[in-house]
Amino acid sequence: MPFALKGARLWSPPDGYYRVLVDRLWPRGIRRVGAPFDEWIKESAPSTELRLWYGHDAARHQEFVARYRAELSARQDEPPMQHLLELVRSRPVVLLTTTRALEISHVPVLASFLEDAARRETDAPPP
Repeated sequence: MPFALKGARLWSPPDGYYRVLVDRLWPRGIRRVGAPFDEWIKESAPSTELRLWYGHDAARHQEFVARYRAELSARQDEPPMQHLLELVRSRPVVLLTTTRALEISHVPVLASFLEDAARRETDAPPP
């Protein structure tokens, strides 16, 4: 399940990576036709309420991670999240965000969640 994380202006992943924007908002200055990514899965991003509460405040990061993981757990069976998980399982994916503070953004949390979900599925006994 190879995938990578990329922040703003670093959207030139190695060849072979499927590029998925995982932000809730469309990036400013990017045209929808010819965008530098293959797909936009905004449903994988934190809710608007959580995003506004957090505001990339490093002091709130630990609580943000817990709240965001709870949101992801609640949405994990929804089609957009299932689609993202299938993408990550089936090919090399790069998760893209426009944030400049990648290390305290939602993307590492999402990546960890996807890894855990994929691991649970492969470790589960067959029905």
